[in-house]
Amino acid sequence: MTATAPAKKAPDKPVDERLLKTSLPRKLLGRPELGAVVGAIAVLVFFSFAADSFLQASSLSTVLYASSTIGIMAVPVALLMIGGEFDLSAGVLVTSSALISSMFSYQMTANVWVGVGVSLLTTLAIGVFNGFMLTRTKLPSFIITLGTFLMLTGLNLGFTKLISGTVSTKTIADMEGFESAKVLFASQITLGGVAFKVTILWWIALVAVATWILLRTRAGNWIFAVGGNMDAARAVGVPVIKTKIGLYMGVAFAAWVSGQHLLFSFDAVQSGEGVGNELIYIVAAVIGGSLITGGYGSAIGSAFGAFIFGMTGKGIVYAEWNADWYKFFLGAMLLLATLLNHWVRKRAEATK
Repeated sequence: MTATAPAKKAPDKPVDERLLKTSLPRKLLGRPELGAVVGAIAVLVFFSFAADSFLQASSLSTVLYASSTIGIMAVPVALLMIGGEFDLSAGVLVTSSALISSMFSYQMTANVWVGVGVSLLTTLAIGVFNGFMLTRTKLPSFIITLGTFLMLTGLNLGFTKLISGTVSTKTIADMEGFESAKVLFASQITLGGVAFKVTILWWIALVAVATWILLRTRAGNWIFAVGGNMDAARAVGVPVIKTKIGLYMGVAFAAWVSGQHLLFSFDAVQSGEGVGNELIYIVAAVIGGSLITGGYGSAIGSAFGAFIFGMTGKGIVYAEWNADWYKFFLGAMLLLATLLNHWVRKRAEATK
C-alpha cells in the first residue's frame, strides 16, 4: 500500500501595494510636509504668547507678506531639490530680473511692459543656461550655479554702474505702463479693513500649480524619478535633460515674478541686493520636507517652511526682542525640522 503525498498549497498571489487600504494616521506620517506643519503650529503658538499683537489682523497681513516674498521662490526651489539639484544663483537672479526691466525701460524710453517682457525672456534664458550646463557638463549643480551666482553678482554691479553711474537704477515711476504693472506685481487688496499684498496671491497660485504638477501630472512623476535615481529614470524613458532644464526655468520664472515685485514696489533697484537669499529659499524648502539628496518633498511643505520664516522674523519684532535672535531661531528650526522629517520617514517606512 502506497501513501499518497499531500497536495501542495498554491502560493498566494502577491497583492499590489497600491490596492492596500492605508489608515489616515499612516498616510499623514508619510507626508513630507508633516514636520513643517508641526513646526508652524509650534511657532504660531509660541509667538501668540510672546507678543500680544501677533494675532492681530494687521500683524497677520505683515507675516503673510514676509512669508510670500520667500515662498514664491521656495516653491520652485523645492521642486528643484526634489529633482536632486540646487540653484545658488536664485537670490541674485531676482535682482537681475528687476535690473533688466528697469534699465531696459529707462534707457530705451520704452513702455515699462516692454522691459518686463525682455526681463522675462532673459531670466528664463538664464534658467535654461543653468539646466543646459548641468546636463551637458555633468558637473554638480553646486558648481554650475555657484559660477552663475558669481557672474550675475558681477554683472548686476558692473552694468548698473556703467549705465547709471551709481549702484542703483533710475526711477521709472513716471514712465508709461508703470501703474498697470504695479497693479499686477506690487498692489494690495483690502479685506475687512486690512491690506494684503498681491504677492500672497502669487504665492498661493504657485503652490497650487506646483502641487498639481507633482501629484497629478506625468511631469511630477519625472521630477521624483530623476531626483530618486537619475540613471534608473533614464532607463525607463524619463526625459531627464528636459526635466532638469524645466525645473531651472521654473526657478527663473519665480525669480522674474519676485524681481518685478521688487522693482514696482520701490520703482528703483539696488544692484547689490539678493546675495544670500538663495540660502533662505533652500532652508525653507528643507524645513518643508524636501530632502537634500532629492526624490522627496512637496510644494505645500515649502509654503509652511516660508510661513515659519515669516512668523519668526516678524514675531521677534512684535515681541520687541533683539533681531540678532532671528537667525538662531531659523537655525534651530532647520535642525528640528530635519530631525523630525527623518524620524517621520523612518516611521513611515517601518509601517509599510
